[in-house]
Amino acid sequence: MSCLHKPPKRTKSEELALQEHMRKVAQENGKRLGLEGDEDLEFLLTGGELVKIRSRTWKKNRFYKLQEDCKTLWHESKKTFMRDQTFTIDDIESVRKGRQSEGLKKHTDPNMEELCFSIFFKGRKKNLDLMAASGDEASRWVRALEKIINNMRNLNRQQKREHWIINCMRKADKNADNQMNLKELKHFLRQINVEVDDTYAEEIFKKCDTSNSGSLEGAEIKHFYDLLTHREEIDVIYKQYALAEGQMSARDLLNFLLNEQREEATPEDAYTLIEKYEVDEIAKQKKQMTKDGFLMYLHHDDGSILNPAHKPVYQDMSQPLNHYYISSSHNTYLMEDQVKGPSSTEAYIRALMKSCRCVELDCWDGDSGEPVIYHGYTMTSKVRFKDVIQAIKEYAFKTSDYPVILSLENHCSVEQQKLMAHHMISILGDALLTRPLGNTMPTNFPSPEELKGKFIIKGKRLNKLNAIFSNNSIIDEDTVSEEDEAADVKENGQKAKSKKTKMKLAKQLSDIVIYCKSVHFHGFEHARDNQDFYEMSSFKESKAFSLADTSATAFIHHNMDKLSRIYPAGSRTNSSNYNPVPMWNVGCQIVALNFQTPSKEMHLNQGRFLPNGFCGYVLKPEFQRSPSSQFDPGSLIKGPWLKRQTFHVMVISAQQLPKLNKDKAKSIVDPLVRVEIHGVPADNASKETHYIDNNGFNPMWNENFSFNIYVPELALVRFVVEDYDSTSQNDLIGQYCLPLTSVQKGYRHVPLLTKRGDVICSAGLFVHLMLIDAE
Repeated sequence: MSCLHKPPKRTKSEELALQEHMRKVAQENGKRLGLEGDEDLEFLLTGGELVKIRSRTWKKNRFYKLQEDCKTLWHESKKTFMRDQTFTIDDIESVRKGRQSEGLKKHTDPNMEELCFSIFFKGRKKNLDLMAASGDEASRWVRALEKIINNMRNLNRQQKREHWIINCMRKADKNADNQMNLKELKHFLRQINVEVDDTYAEEIFKKCDTSNSGSLEGAEIKHFYDLLTHREEIDVIYKQYALAEGQMSARDLLNFLLNEQREEATPEDAYTLIEKYEVDEIAKQKKQMTKDGFLMYLHHDDGSILNPAHKPVYQDMSQPLNHYYISSSHNTYLMEDQVKGPSSTEAYIRALMKSCRCVELDCWDGDSGEPVIYHGYTMTSKVRFKDVIQAIKEYAFKTSDYPVILSLENHCSVEQQKLMAHHMISILGDALLTRPLGNTMPTNFPSPEELKGKFIIKGKRLNKLNAIFSNNSIIDEDTVSEEDEAADVKENGQKAKSKKTKMKLAKQLSDIVIYCKSVHFHGFEHARDNQDFYEMSSFKESKAFSLADTSATAFIHHNMDKLSRIYPAGSRTNSSNYNPVPMWNVGCQIVALNFQTPSKEMHLNQGRFLPNGFCGYVLKPEFQRSPSSQFDPGSLIKGPWLKRQTFHVMVISAQQLPKLNKDKAKSIVDPLVRVEIHGVPADNASKETHYIDNNGFNPMWNENFSFNIYVPELALVRFVVEDYDSTSQNDLIGQYCLPLTSVQKGYRHVPLLTKRGDVICSAGLFVHLMLIDAE
């Protein structure tokens, strides 16, 4: 193996100097994270041996430690060509103590519970199952990792940028001498996604190399960093308002807040911002804001595009359940496609942690006598119903306290239906709703507030709900018609049967269906005259879109006192999604999407539920709740919904866009920005900038767009950053979506998310926004 590259040997003094250098680097990065001298951080930097578990027989000792950047975890590998393996803190979705993964449950004994923990990653990367030597050590690893993850996530955008750039500089310093020669500088520029010609690189280098030593160090590197991160657009804005001896006084800042940000600000608000964001103590004492303080303000929540007042739960949560859009998942058990993809409890955990409030359970008879969940008539794997209920119990209310609806697709025999009911009653306990709230028969839904921490079962019921309050508990029949979606599954499984197929239903399962009794839809008039409020229908997307096109106002009125669930067509074998916006336009509450499929449609769903504490419930506009409303999204007759506005967007610049092909050092992005409006048909629009050649670090566009908005309460705005390609489809770099009603005006920073909806730590857009009432 002599052909393998070996690192050069260092002398003892060189090794000691390097170790001291690494210690200082770790100290600096720990300080940036607010963890200077922290014991848990020191524990991770020292590292330790853990057992990596892949199967009953594959259990190997591996050494894990946090690298000096305080962001990258290194672990040894026995693979010849992969001696050093790493992953970043940003890659981690969660760390869970105990045997919480399917792998650990399968491959370890219950008595090892205290020793085990798992690291779950964003995207489709497999989780890492680990075992420590003791329960205390396992707890230490989990606590330390969670602390560093939380601190990393809580850095403001300015701190994240600084942390990222400085660590890129460290990586470019190949020989770790704390100096940067011209070759290393060029490598660094490519690493941060900016391509410059050799002449320009040499110019920057000469400007900073004041000692003429042929390398940059100390203050010279600081000068280079300042040149690199200088934001010309911020200079222009700051200079325009900084009238007090070249700095912003509290009065100057107030003028900026009133004139540019269009905020209803007071002098006290200006003082508060200076106190909160100014980094220079002398300026703070003078009630002034320096350019650094101004930049800090723009990078925090107060300068974000999302109105900070809309980040927590701010809406009225005491209205009936059907007055809200409810974040909803379809085929929740699937990790991938619906033909041969794996079914997993992890899929439920991921959906619930994203505040999904309606999950689907496709239930079938299991060979061992225990009901299972999978996509019928396909090769998807199976997961035990009992395990799914246990996972739902543990994770349902970690990110939102508001009720979770369990949408049952029941294909089980009566015996296994009884087991389903038993598992839900015994595992969910008091959290399971088994009778209506109150002591009398309700006439409408309770509110999300009243149902906090509760599970609601959606499924078939043998009798009316009022039977609970009468002595007459006789069941009319023991058979019910199958759910519409169940019939669709059979059709797509080439076992077509009549949609009026009857199935036997166990009384135990029937009795725990309270506010969401599934019934077949026979038309809006029939529903109005014959359906009780708690009787709800599910619509295949084609049927729902047809009704939205032909009977929009009737559909909206149907949803004023009943719930509607929309689900993707069974023909979407790759688990793709339909556009949810037209369904929200007609007031449908449970618009179920494949959460496991990253897509534009999921970005819109994430945007819709981003405000209001990301709690999974968003109050519908008043005109979708008022019985006198004649709103029709397709033909905008005059009404309270018609609030014509002009939305002006100036796309100014972007910062630290990620490289898409990290394996290719010279692969630099050519970014463009597209601004999209999604809402009623009259509002749908899209406009994009030109592309910038070879610059993902600090591209600048300064392009203006304007959009006519007719129904702002239903409009979503989506920012999309793509890598331009003249010969093939553009690649997505990042995106961000939010309701127009939650947009802050003025100069704002827009965070960017990946295709899967995860935050890209250092990246963002800088825009100017204005929303003006049209004449």
